[in-house]
Amino acid sequence: MTRRLAQVARKVGVSEATVSRVLNGKPGVSEATRQAVLSALDVLGYERPTQLRGERARLVGLVLPELQNPIFPAFAEVIGGALAQLGLTPVLCTQTKGGVSEADYVDLLLQQQVSGVVFAGGLYAQADAPHEHYRRLAARNIPVVLVNAAIEHLGFPGVSCDDTVAVEQGWRHLASLGHERIGLVLGPGDHVPSHRKLAAARALAAASGAELPEEHVARAMFSLEGGQAAASRLLDRGVTGFLCASDPLALGAVRAARRKGLAVPAQVSVVGYDDSAFMNCTEPPLTTVRQPIEAMGRAAVEMLNAQIGGQSVPAEELLFEPELVVRGSTAQAPRA
Repeated sequence: MTRRLAQVARKVGVSEATVSRVLNGKPGVSEATRQAVLSALDVLGYERPTQLRGERARLVGLVLPELQNPIFPAFAEVIGGALAQLGLTPVLCTQTKGGVSEADYVDLLLQQQVSGVVFAGGLYAQADAPHEHYRRLAARNIPVVLVNAAIEHLGFPGVSCDDTVAVEQGWRHLASLGHERIGLVLGPGDHVPSHRKLAAARALAAASGAELPEEHVARAMFSLEGGQAAASRLLDRGVTGFLCASDPLALGAVRAARRKGLAVPAQVSVVGYDDSAFMNCTEPPLTTVRQPIEAMGRAAVEMLNAQIGGQSVPAEELLFEPELVVRGSTAQAPRA
């Protein structure tokens, strides 16, 4: 019992005495705190006391495209914790290849009469993907928040890391190290964040009186293997500095360089994107552009909770500024 009290208290951010008062039905606790404690019980897998089991927690869908990329578990932890503090219970929906689709999860969440849905990465960021399930949510007036660049006209509010600023930070870092042949490893052609990154890189090249050759841009699926294949092509074209649209893509670029007998960073420099878990433990530690996950996740939950409470939230995109984290995968460009 003591262990359970301590875990729930840490999850909600209150004292063990407050948790005890909630579990024993005693007064002196706000309704918001009471709901947060009950939600934390659900999240941690504890049974509610008998007298409280009739109160069903408010459910919120948290839909992720995968868990292999560490950025998504990081978002899930922040968003799930913020929801629990508001008395909302997150229902984690993770896609797997050949498994349940995003549209299927939406149908399931609608059947569960969820209070809202947060999407952190998904088909809304791909222009050529099916989007009918988003329209079903809109037709039912279900509160929705999207995390990171969506296609236009979906009509939902969202929070995003500023892709333009991210590319500016990475590009200028590589240029300051003397890299003239900078290449981009991006996601699929219809991927909105990748499109924004490419537009920013072209603008930067033009501002310096040059241009970004099309042969210095490679597309890939978001995986280490995809990054390796794309970077290998760019290495054959003489690229020495890489800007990658995710950390797994960047690790793939490091592997591609090594497979060709090139040293990172002595001969090839690589910049990732996200600063997901353990990027300071790779060899070499990865220079990357950090997404402000904590701020973005909490803002997404605030926007969702406002909608659940009946407030009008504009269908706008809040942009959060990233931060370049310089580590060991970048260095002075090799002399010609």
